[in-house]
Amino acid sequence: MSTIVYMVRHGDSPKEGNERTRGLTEKGYEDARRVTELLRDKKIDVVASSPYLRSILTVEKVALHIKKEVLVMEDLRERVFSSSSNRLEDNELGPLLERSFVDFNFSLEGGESNAACQKRAVQVLRELLHTYKDKNMVIGTHGAVMTLMMNYFNPSYGLEFLYSTTKPDIYRLEFNDEELISVDRIWGKALMKSI
Repeated sequence: MSTIVYMVRHGDSPKEGNERTRGLTEKGYEDARRVTELLRDKKIDVVASSPYLRSILTVEKVALHIKKEVLVMEDLRERVFSSSSNRLEDNELGPLLERSFVDFNFSLEGGESNAACQKRAVQVLRELLHTYKDKNMVIGTHGAVMTLMMNYFNPSYGLEFLYSTTKPDIYRLEFNDEELISVDRIWGKALMKSI
């Protein structure tokens, strides 16, 4: 038996506002409905999420479909890039990410390093893998923290992978205990079928 984790990167959200409370745009809500449709027949046992609203909103209908609540887990939150509670501009975020993937311990004042983010998020993922062994789960997540969790199990998931992801995105990860056996992108295939 295998444990299946569907990593769901959140849908499109407004560029301005607080990191924790930014919701979804109209497109984000539309894509969240498509996420639910794609995962409807996957026999999901549990839905966990980052505490950030945009992640919860992207996966909450999956939880409703299986008649369970979303398990909101604080340590699945996105990497804290700076001491500001607002989103960094793209022109600030790009150089920060590039430096962070060269030096996993680099962070801005009041921010979090890749190493620290990876450690806390992987600890939660490992707990979920043990608690829901041989089950199917959905994790509502973000680009950087998702990449760092995947990178822990396979270092080939780095900055290039992060830049290749979309909002939303879905990756099916298959685990044998804590060994990552395979990764399959679901979202891209679904888009190709609908064209």
